[in-house]
Amino acid sequence: MTASPAVEPTVTTSTSTSASAPTVAAPRRASAVRLGPRTSVLVALTSAVGLMAFGWPLLASSSSFVVAHASDAPWLFAAVLPLVIAVVLADVADGGLDAKGIALLGVLSAAAAAMRPFGSGHAGFEPMWIVVVLGGRALGPGFGFCLGAIGMFSSALVTGGVGPWLPFQMIGAAWIGLGAGLLPRATGRREIALLAGYSAFACIAYGFMLNLWFWPFLTADSGFPPGLSYVAGAPLITNLQHWLRFDVATSLGFDIPRAVLTVTLVVVAGRAVLVALRRASRRAAFDAPVVFAPEAD
Repeated sequence: MTASPAVEPTVTTSTSTSASAPTVAAPRRASAVRLGPRTSVLVALTSAVGLMAFGWPLLASSSSFVVAHASDAPWLFAAVLPLVIAVVLADVADGGLDAKGIALLGVLSAAAAAMRPFGSGHAGFEPMWIVVVLGGRALGPGFGFCLGAIGMFSSALVTGGVGPWLPFQMIGAAWIGLGAGLLPRATGRREIALLAGYSAFACIAYGFMLNLWFWPFLTADSGFPPGLSYVAGAPLITNLQHWLRFDVATSLGFDIPRAVLTVTLVVVAGRAVLVALRRASRRAAFDAPVVFAPEAD
């Protein structure tokens, strides 16, 4: 049995005559924060920066290769943080976010930051991902993008996890929130099953992506096994094979527990959290224009 989201009727009063009775408009469904044109451009720009940051070692030639991200991580952080802030401001300019939306973004980012220390990263157990996935699903892709990046940044400040890996974590978390918001429409148990499958995929993919920030350090010259190490200037398919072998050999022990925990939390608490977030979205009325109507005589 599936439960559709609760709806609240909107009551409007006719101004043609004082004796007319109130009319009940069509119920207003919970709406996500829409992804406006400015927000879309900035999300695409930030994602392009992230793709270059993650993938450039796979395309670098042996003559142009500079040791991994030893020098570019601070510059990447300096680029990513303003871009994330620009995405939030673009959402405001596009009319998707107002003061209530920014307040909700702050609350959910703080919740994600507060949940991360409970797992402490041990064996990959990180309960914060349920906030990112469900927040992006209920409140839209742009909101999910900002929630993932800001939540990861806030959690790094809480846990002392600030380092060259942080900008890569922020981009990866932003993509997970964005993807949750872009999932196809579904309701009830079908929606929970969709989110559980997405959470499993996203948590494993996040671990694989994050390996790219330090894997180029691991070369055969440093004593790492040749079949798992990075080879500067090698064909793309060769480094992809080495990277996937490295992921399976070293990363799945952390990625699978992360996926199992997130899927379990989505199955157990997903319905209740989605209902609460969608109720907050309805009450905040992010998409409702402000209209000043003349008062009836």
